[in-house]
Amino acid sequence: MDNKKSTYGIFIIGSLFFVFGFVTWLNSLLIPFLKTACQLTDFQSTFVTFAFYISYFVMSIPSAMILKRTGYGNGMALGLVIMAIGAAFFIPAAMNRSYIIFLIGLFAQGVGLSLLQTASNPYVTILGPVETAARRMSIMGICNKVAGMVGIIVLSSVLFGGTEKLNQTILTTTDPVVKDALLQQLSNQIILPYIIITFMLIALFIFVKAAHLPEIQEDNETVEDGDITKTIWDYPYLWFGILAIFFYVGAEVLAIDYLPNYGKYCGLAEPVARNLGAFSLVALVVGYLLGIVLIPKVVSQRLALVIQLLLAVILTIVALCTSGLVSVVAIICLSFAHAIMWPAIWPLSIHDLGRHTQFASALLVMAIAGGALIPLVYGKLTDMYNPKIAYSILFVSYIYILFFATVGYKIRKK
Repeated sequence: MDNKKSTYGIFIIGSLFFVFGFVTWLNSLLIPFLKTACQLTDFQSTFVTFAFYISYFVMSIPSAMILKRTGYGNGMALGLVIMAIGAAFFIPAAMNRSYIIFLIGLFAQGVGLSLLQTASNPYVTILGPVETAARRMSIMGICNKVAGMVGIIVLSSVLFGGTEKLNQTILTTTDPVVKDALLQQLSNQIILPYIIITFMLIALFIFVKAAHLPEIQEDNETVEDGDITKTIWDYPYLWFGILAIFFYVGAEVLAIDYLPNYGKYCGLAEPVARNLGAFSLVALVVGYLLGIVLIPKVVSQRLALVIQLLLAVILTIVALCTSGLVSVVAIICLSFAHAIMWPAIWPLSIHDLGRHTQFASALLVMAIAGGALIPLVYGKLTDMYNPKIAYSILFVSYIYILFFATVGYKIRKK
């Protein structure tokens, strides 16, 4: 692809990554909001992330099949339509204060995002040399996280601005009829934002359709190389990479989406705690910018991954061994350590797959289900012990990803 088409493609995909972030990172607000509005336990509230991320597992393979028929551009447009439908579900969900309908809407949004991610991640990877793939994906990550910051700050003011008195009244009210009315009043606050989000997604669908994104042909393996006989099972490093993505996404979700609850547990005021996710996204952006500057000129994407993993382990130990603001800041800084993980794991996992690239990308997107399953364990541990002890589950993720970064990525079938 020539430079003009490549730049144009990256611009469009950057816009889509902005939407990914705006929708995805609102979960950090939805968890405490729905926990109050629908009167949930910590474990029940983790189904917010479960419904959202499990859709990646369900839809990734179908997404690859859809993309084969529609192409990248039309597949992305379809994903935006499905996301708009999911956002629209929030309106009747809020009107009826129905947690089930909220979860259906979140699942539909995840389905649309799964289709978009399956198309856009390999698109970014193939738009240039594999050696600089982490840099391009870091740029996409910045678009994603900046959108998340904007979404958290804007929606926080809409959902929670001036509601401290309402929340306090809900906590102290014993009359079930009055309490139900107050909870409905709180739930109604989400209607207007999601009407706007629905129309925003429809507008972006029109934009993508009008843009006529250039299609990308992946490199095909050749008979001369002898690789044409290989199946997807002949690349062990891909399967290790899939599991690495699973553990990485689970860790990233815990470090961002559950920060508001953890902040309140550590004694921070609610207005401060509910915006902690935005600070984590700032840390992610700083990490992405550092990656853009250093990779691959100063350090390889694989070595950067190892360094960030070791930093993540240290920060987790600090969070578990301290309390209050220090512990919260350590969890926030985990997002800095996470910044290079997705951009580094992805290209290491799909390198040299040739004609299997699209299907492998679907499998990697399927592994985003780690954001659905790992938080369930975290929520259960929180109910059994407390949010701090529950964060010890992060060690499992980091140890496995370290294995992939040092050994797993180079294991090939002989």
